[in-house]
Amino acid sequence: MCTMIAERLTTSGSGKGREGWFPLTQAYLSYDHPIHAPLDHALNLDFVNEESGLGARVAVELDPASAEQLALAILEVLEQAKAQGAWDSDADTPPGQ
Repeated sequence: MCTMIAERLTTSGSGKGREGWFPLTQAYLSYDHPIHAPLDHALNLDFVNEESGLGARVAVELDPASAEQLALAILEVLEQAKAQGAWDSDADTPPGQ
C-alpha cells in the first residue's frame, strides 16, 4: 500500500553525484516503497538541484529505525554545536534564505 506521505524542502548545501559536487536546492522526503532497498517501506530522501538536471541528485533509502536514529543524531550534533557556540544560525544561513 502506498502511503502518499511526502514533503518538499528548500535547502542550501552541496551534494556529490556522478559528475562531482553540485549545489543542493531542494530535498524531497517520503515514507513509501523504496526503489532499490529490499524493504516494504523506507524513508526516501532525494537531495536535488532541479535547475542542473537529472545528474544533480543524491538519493538515499533508509529503513525506518535507521532513519529515526539518523534524525536524532542530527539533532544531537546540532545541539552540541549550539552549546559550544560553534553554530550561529544567522551567520550560517546563506543570503536570501
